[in-house]
Amino acid sequence: MTDVLLTVGTRKGLFTARRRGGDWTFDGPHFPAQAVYAIGIDLRRPAPRLLVGADSAHWGPSVFHSDDLGATWTEPGEAPVRFPKETGASLERLWQLHPAGPAAPGVVYAGTEPAALFRSEDEGETFELVRPLWEHPTRSRWQPGGGGEAVHTVVTDPRDPDAVTVAVSAAGVFRTRDGGASWAPSNEGVSAVFLPDPHPRFGQCVHKIAQDSGDPDRLYLQNHWGVYRSDDSGSTWTGIGAGLPSDFGFAAVAHPKHSGTAYVFPIEADTDRVPAGRRCRVYRTSDAGGSWEALSRGLPEEDHYGTVLRDAMCTDGADPAGLYFGNRNGELYASADDGESWRRLAAHLPDVLCVRAAVVG
Repeated sequence: MTDVLLTVGTRKGLFTARRRGGDWTFDGPHFPAQAVYAIGIDLRRPAPRLLVGADSAHWGPSVFHSDDLGATWTEPGEAPVRFPKETGASLERLWQLHPAGPAAPGVVYAGTEPAALFRSEDEGETFELVRPLWEHPTRSRWQPGGGGEAVHTVVTDPRDPDAVTVAVSAAGVFRTRDGGASWAPSNEGVSAVFLPDPHPRFGQCVHKIAQDSGDPDRLYLQNHWGVYRSDDSGSTWTGIGAGLPSDFGFAAVAHPKHSGTAYVFPIEADTDRVPAGRRCRVYRTSDAGGSWEALSRGLPEEDHYGTVLRDAMCTDGADPAGLYFGNRNGELYASADDGESWRRLAAHLPDVLCVRAAVVG
């Protein structure tokens, strides 16, 4: 088996695990008593860089990095992500740390609460506010979702460093094609069932976006009610939730090698946030949402109540893909065969908020 690094952000620190051969070894917690909502693994460097957004109840949120797979950590002397004084805003939480593609070496994006996008050109050591999104003319009408008002997902186009897509809770999808100089809502076809007009230009509560591995123009979207696909980089969206036990959920993940293959973890309802049917099941499509199959071998068979959050499911980039998810019960599950079978790696962890993995051998 390949050598894999697995990182698990929880409400009480960061845990790391390494798989060499078939055995896993765990370390942590790093940043004890700090909530870790955002993790990035930058594989564009000779040695991978880990980026972690840790939130101290006393000192506030900050970005730490490690160039030795978590053995040691560095924090810049000044807060790396901070709002300019004239904005009147202060950083409440880091929701996303996203290394851009190979066409933009050194660039890392940070999504924050309040809802803003920051850009780093020095591998995540310092960041600058992307003002055109912060000053977007629709901004005064953005509303917070249940978790707050945040930029929680960043998707970059591997072909074009100026093309970036973000998801804002609860304002919807916004895209730029000019490096962030201008932004346009991109929500056509996505429903907002909780609004008087269920098809607004913006105001959708997007939970997660994943990019297809073979076709960067194809995106998968898990909404607050609704699973969607776009084949035109987000210009238009089509519902693909038929065949799922529920189209409510938080996580969406694309297979790292197989185009058309994606995974979701259905939740019963927005008012009953437990696995759909009380069953711990990952659902996979192999035809871009035309059909879905439940993946359950090795997962609990009894009634289950562990909710998987938007960034708590991921792949490791391998083929067959390693798939991983953690839940709010503090359980961590892994599959080494595209989701066909699963094993529990850990239990009784703190509330799992974010999971990231990568092949590092």
